[in-house]
Amino acid sequence: MRIVSGEFGGRPLKAVPGDATRPTTDKVKEAIFSMIGPYFDGGRSLDLYAGSGGLSIEGVSRGLDEAVLVDRQFAAIKTINDNIAITKAPEKFTVIKSTADAAIQRLMGSQPFDVLYFDPPYAKQTIVADLEKLLAANLIAPEALIVTETDQNANLPEDLPNFEFLKEKDYGITVVKLYQYKGEA
Repeated sequence: MRIVSGEFGGRPLKAVPGDATRPTTDKVKEAIFSMIGPYFDGGRSLDLYAGSGGLSIEGVSRGLDEAVLVDRQFAAIKTINDNIAITKAPEKFTVIKSTADAAIQRLMGSQPFDVLYFDPPYAKQTIVADLEKLLAANLIAPEALIVTETDQNANLPEDLPNFEFLKEKDYGITVVKLYQYKGEA
């Protein structure tokens, strides 16, 4: 695994040890950023299931100002911090060891996010519920991009209230869907 492009491009990333976390492959990561960018002019991102932190680090490398990375596993948090150290720009990242629900509560009242990544464990698809909680907490900026990574069995609907479905791409067992927030801030 590596940072594919941007300011930190080419730097290696560590994977979370063990099989509790499934890293996003470089191929899928490149495809995601081709769909949503590929480069940004500022903004904030949130990843509630950050794993190794690869998606958030890639986003900052490509021009996001800041990323908030959340994971509940100690091994993931350690890996995220190791990977952030590789960037030599730790001030651009906030790491929270927490469940997604607790993190949403903790972030309430902060500036809303422009890019949100959702790659929860395939067996626990909570994307729709997480989006509802984030909306209730006013944590999604107008026109924010929502990137979901699921398996073929997730059946994430294209029609989500307040969101416009933009694209879907299949990569083997992985399905990436892209939405844009169309509600009010």
